[in-house]
Amino acid sequence: ELFLAFLPLFDRTVVRQEAKLERKRGTGLGKVSVLPDIELFFSIGDGTSGLLQTVFICSYMFLAPLFGYLGDRYNRKLIMCVGIFFWSVVTLASSFIGKDHFWALLLTRGLVGVGEASYSTIAPTIIADLFIKEKRTNMLSIFYFAIPVGSGLGYIVGSKVDDVAGDWHWALRVTPGLGLLAVILLLFVVQEPNRGAIEAHPEHTLHRTSWLADIKALCRNPSFVLSTFGFTTVAFVTGSLALWAPAFLFRAGVFTGEKQPCLKAPCDNSDSLIFGIITVVTGILGVASGVQASKKLRIKTPRADPLVCAAGLLLAAPFLYLSIVFAQASTAATYVFIFLGETFLSMNWAIVADILLYVVIPTRRSTAEAFQIVLSHLLGDAISPYLIGVVSDSIKKSDSYMWEFRSLQMSLLLCSFVAVGGGAFFLATAIFIEKDRHLAENYVGGSTKVLVSSVLI
Repeated sequence: ELFLAFLPLFDRTVVRQEAKLERKRGTGLGKVSVLPDIELFFSIGDGTSGLLQTVFICSYMFLAPLFGYLGDRYNRKLIMCVGIFFWSVVTLASSFIGKDHFWALLLTRGLVGVGEASYSTIAPTIIADLFIKEKRTNMLSIFYFAIPVGSGLGYIVGSKVDDVAGDWHWALRVTPGLGLLAVILLLFVVQEPNRGAIEAHPEHTLHRTSWLADIKALCRNPSFVLSTFGFTTVAFVTGSLALWAPAFLFRAGVFTGEKQPCLKAPCDNSDSLIFGIITVVTGILGVASGVQASKKLRIKTPRADPLVCAAGLLLAAPFLYLSIVFAQASTAATYVFIFLGETFLSMNWAIVADILLYVVIPTRRSTAEAFQIVLSHLLGDAISPYLIGVVSDSIKKSDSYMWEFRSLQMSLLLCSFVAVGGGAFFLATAIFIEKDRHLAENYVGGSTKVLVSSVLI
């Protein structure tokens, strides 16, 4: 399960790196970091390059409900195997696309959504059916460590493979082999548990309802709905930073004269490397500190989880703002603020997943995962990279290095205000969390209480 969480995020971030690399090769005005390479290769602008992430997320978003429905009713292990195998084949195929076929790259990135939708809606529910109490949160925490590690290594490997091979296409040829390994591990190592069996009642004693009834019940669950909206803001901010932060840092360096503009490949990918390392470290620190803070706060209040999530977003907002504002003044200060902002932002990952699992009954969990994926991506990282790029293009008054930097700087400030809104959603979640958790526990028997604030570190 951990390997599955790591792999698609590794691939997704590698593609972000390619997108950055291409523009450097095709346009007259150099861009920053790895994103400019794809923009240069295909001769596209910020708005169009943002479509790479948007197309993938849209595909992933629309496929998630299908896999959520299947995951609540059929063999989950086999569903994930088929999805990951398809993902591996499509990823490999996308590495052979030429510069005149940008539409084909968009198509293959959309098809890659099959793999991530198949695992992301199902894997957490298998973990929930294998473990209870502290062990469940321990395993979820380890599972969600893979998000920052996979993303960070995607930045690092994507930039290094491009440097060594001199061709960003080779970055896409790293992950398909790992995908096939994941399929083998799924088939021969992972067991398919009964849904809800470990929570006092096996699945055949839990009353099944139609998909429409499941959706209606989820919409009437305020803790689930509000925490999903809160998590959507996390997706919005992380999606924006994942695509644009390295490019922004490079443009800041060009603007201040610390770096040379990229007019010819290969380009300077040091910002992608540093940002990747920051993503790995802050992700691990954020996930671990989030569950530890929740553990200590639970002694005083059962509303600990949503309160910790709210604190994470509200603390992340000012540091993200400062990292953007100080970019032209001090590179060191910018990296420090990014480090702090991403650490607080990462406090949400494991906790939000656990909230969903203990306020939703076992036979609806895959559907709930799918619902959360759809909403968080529809209003989050499906639109944020493209939105940031479009705003940047609209603000830009000329194709100068100053406006390349200033326009992206002003558009990225939006992330800080979105984070504040997310904190408000989690504060609202805290009002309903006790009631909704008790309702779910009573439905499955009430004898097993899931402790959500312990983590194995």
